[in-house]
Amino acid sequence: MNKPISFSVNMTQRPEVTPFFDEDTNTFSYVVKDPASQACAVVDSVMEIDYAAGRTSLAGADKIIEFITEHDLKLEWLIETHVHADHLSAAPYIQEKLGGKIGIGANITVVQETFGKIFNAGTEFARDGSQFDALFNDGDEYRVGELVCHAIHTPGHTPACMTHVMGDAAFVGDTLFMPDGGTARADFPGGDARVLYQSIQRVLSLPDETRLFMCHDYQPGGRELEYLTTVKAEKESNIHVHNGIDENAFVEMREARDATLDMPRLILPSLQVNMRAGHLPDAEDNGTVYLKLPLNLL
Repeated sequence: MNKPISFSVNMTQRPEVTPFFDEDTNTFSYVVKDPASQACAVVDSVMEIDYAAGRTSLAGADKIIEFITEHDLKLEWLIETHVHADHLSAAPYIQEKLGGKIGIGANITVVQETFGKIFNAGTEFARDGSQFDALFNDGDEYRVGELVCHAIHTPGHTPACMTHVMGDAAFVGDTLFMPDGGTARADFPGGDARVLYQSIQRVLSLPDETRLFMCHDYQPGGRELEYLTTVKAEKESNIHVHNGIDENAFVEMREARDATLDMPRLILPSLQVNMRAGHLPDAEDNGTVYLKLPLNLL
């Protein structure tokens, strides 16, 4: 049974949302500004990686920093909607430059326990979420300036997925895509198609006019890039979960579809970095940082 949303959405608060797009990973990051002050949050920042060359870049993060600085904004939060499997987080770098607190869902501990074992991380890798400044539970309230924000636990894609509602805007992570893109996969460790359906229903219980901001867009059919839709549009036309599609039908579709999908190209480096809140593993005794490549596990 779906747990109801435990708060009222303030649709009169309409934050100013500026998107930044990383073409290599089809990822959107956002600067979310409180309409009543200079306070802002950053959602789902990206650190680029050339996997073959073993080189990282923070060019995209620098654009976000430049935007915040040029507009004289005060960064209060760096929000991770979940532990991403397709890009590396730049949150610690942006925090070092501008301040703010890094927050993620409290079930990061489940993800850390799972992938700590997969990557054979030693006892030096804490599995209590302490790498983050804040761990959100379902219904938690926080503020960006005067903007009232709430975290909704929306697992299914991963155990730690959260949708963040900031005024009339909701940042859904990978839980939903644009209506012609459907929904997230649910076959990663800790994922569950039935739980994903139930989480989506929680998102779709928000007011119809709620703006939904996507974490990814893969431009189905070659259409123009899009990142913004509404609850109403998703309920009417999402190809996987529009009105009339029941839970069992969704689960059957999602599980069959997931069985055909390859693992994301950057899943191995992404998980190792993102389970550490965007920090790279410690350098070894030769001064070099290494990422592991476990074989025949995923």
